Amino acid sequence: MTDESLITILNIQALGFPWATRDPFLFCVYHADHYPEGNGEFGPAAPLTGRNLGNDFNLKDGWRMYHGKSIPGFPVHPHRGFETVTVVRKGVVDHSDSMGGAGRYGDGDVQWMTAGKGIQHAEMFPLIHKERPNPLELFQIWLNLPAAKKFVEPYYAMLWKEIIPVHRVKDAGGLMTEVEVMAGSLEGVRAPDPAPDSWAANPENEVAVWHIQMDPGATWTLPPASRGVNRSLYFFSGDQIEIEGTTVDSGNGMELRADRPIEMVNGEKEGRLLLLQGRPILEPVVNYGPFVMNTKEEIQQTYQDYQQTQFGGWPWPRPDQVHPEQKGRFALHTDGREEEPPGL
Repeated sequence: MTDESLITILNIQALGFPWATRDPFLFCVYHADHYPEGNGEFGPAAPLTGRNLGNDFNLKDGWRMYHGKSIPGFPVHPHRGFETVTVVRKGVVDHSDSMGGAGRYGDGDVQWMTAGKGIQHAEMFPLIHKERPNPLELFQIWLNLPAAKKFVEPYYAMLWKEIIPVHRVKDAGGLMTEVEVMAGSLEGVRAPDPAPDSWAANPENEVAVWHIQMDPGATWTLPPASRGVNRSLYFFSGDQIEIEGTTVDSGNGMELRADRPIEMVNGEKEGRLLLLQGRPILEPVVNYGPFVMNTKEEIQQTYQDYQQTQFGGWPWPRPDQVHPEQKGRFALHTDGREEEPPGL
């Protein structure tokens, strides 16, 4: 008979599209697109024939147009009742929203957006390089809002790469593990503040979003969180990893027991993992498309509100709004303040 107190891996599941998540997270998707050179109008310098434009999610030729018809990405669409955390590892994303906010971010930046009572936004992937390929790699994570925060004012914050701390530790053999701490804290390394109304804004909720990169053969011990916290680990790049003596192949996600330290031994290739962790909200979740509320009646009311108000309308000339080619990384906030990454 197995002593349940010794079990550290509660479940192993193949990574799909999207990845399975646990409360307080609602959704996590990993995009990896090997876009070709740009055509000078932010689209691919390649034929679009054979694609279901407007709903192109097939990885044809190594890339997808998603809901874009000439520029890849997600033209204007609404949200209410949750947050999006967009982690861009490679490439750039152009953001525009119904509150007048805008931005271009990428190559390690994170955008943290609270939809709250309702917002429209566009997330486009402009292919700005005409002389070389435009690879894109990103995670989009949906983090729920509790009922008390469903109708807060929309808000977004930029967590620039330059301010996201990295925890580096070498094992006994000198092999490195690097952890980018985008939310939460790790052995004294604390992430930048998230959006102020976020479930992650209260440290007692122990929300963590970490990107973990391990040298081939590296050993690292994941420190414990509190009992009752949900912890998911997604092994998306590498070959194999040993978790407390259990070998797991790349392409799998794991639900882990949170209140015990867990030793991880990477395989023969560099290993990359995403960790999502948080205390569950423990409220009913009713979602329909881009809206996440607590009851069916609230979903119906949300549709009525959107039809009547369009969540502020759309102040931009295009549904797939992109910014000038020469524009660097920036964030335009609704108060008119324009922000650039530190040091620029």
